[in-house]
Amino acid sequence: MIGGIYSDQKCPDCGGRLLDDGRRGLFCKKHPDREATRLKVIFKTITKRFRSYQEAQRFLTGLRFKSDEGTYDARDYRTEKPLGFANLAAKWLAVKKQTIKPKSFNNLRNYMTRASETWRDRNIKTIGFAEIEDFLLDQAVSDKTRANMKSCLNDFWSWVNHREDIPVPKMPEVKFKLAFRPVVGKETQQEILAEVKRISYAVNPRIWLGIKWLCTYIAIRPGELVQVLEEHIDTENGYIFILHPKTGDFKPVPLINDDVAYLRSLPTGFPKLPFFRHPPGISGCKAGQPFGEKYFYKWWKRACDNLGIEGLDLYGGTRHSSAIALRRSFSPEQIRQATMHSTNKAFERYYRIEGEDLRELYEASAADKTDKALTKKNRPLGNSK
Repeated sequence: MIGGIYSDQKCPDCGGRLLDDGRRGLFCKKHPDREATRLKVIFKTITKRFRSYQEAQRFLTGLRFKSDEGTYDARDYRTEKPLGFANLAAKWLAVKKQTIKPKSFNNLRNYMTRASETWRDRNIKTIGFAEIEDFLLDQAVSDKTRANMKSCLNDFWSWVNHREDIPVPKMPEVKFKLAFRPVVGKETQQEILAEVKRISYAVNPRIWLGIKWLCTYIAIRPGELVQVLEEHIDTENGYIFILHPKTGDFKPVPLINDDVAYLRSLPTGFPKLPFFRHPPGISGCKAGQPFGEKYFYKWWKRACDNLGIEGLDLYGGTRHSSAIALRRSFSPEQIRQATMHSTNKAFERYYRIEGEDLRELYEASAADKTDKALTKKNRPLGNSK
């Protein structure tokens, strides 16, 4: 049989080895009253010490059983706990810190800190659906945050699966409703954009250009746009390359001809220079400094205030409004390709059915119109007259 119970002690009378009798302990064959008091189990690469023969025997029996059923894993018994949840969580966060934005990393660190405080050094193989569900339900957070925590844990377990070859447990379902943003029609959107141009063009034409692009290229978010460098814009082929904040990959967004022509009229900057940057002479801003994440929002709100439009944020007034306006001419699948959403859940906010759409559907299903379409051939039985 694999493995055994041994002792470093010798018989004090003859110096002989103390051997396992398989029932009571380790004794000297010549002096059976001499018993080992310091024991160790050696099983493959594992060595573990015991003071009690019964404990050592139970431990060895468990190892042999796991070996026979094919579930033996030496990592489960190492003192440094390489499969402990907290240890693996720390390693995963170290990887994530190098690949995602600080704001996104801070959220992941918060979620994983909560999980580490719950599971500590518990072997990750013993954490399954029930434990994950209990953990998520115990969190005093919104449903959206709870869903984000579940997504974080799923991402973490996928990494563990690739790194340690440990199966990803089934994840509990977390339902939540995405909030709908106020939107406007294209006519109102263009009025706001014209006001943005009127109040900002003399200050910096790139303010108006950036907000115009947010209305046009619905695949681009404000936070992504301010990260664009001069080298990310290809006027020769007509593309702008947007860095995805989560994956770190670039997504190519084709530019319309008018924008390509406008870009070619601008002076070319150094490749690493932020495209959306402050010019010289702006109070409180250093020349060449990139726009802040809220800079477009600031000018958008100023234009809305000038026009008496309340409660319309930059995201809803640009990206959302443009996506919804496209419903008149394009299919949901085409619009989803334009927004570059990876999930239907997020896309639902952009393609919601509103009053005018429902009115058209109800008109089409009105009883009087349906009756007119009926002919003698297809009228129901009982209406043959």
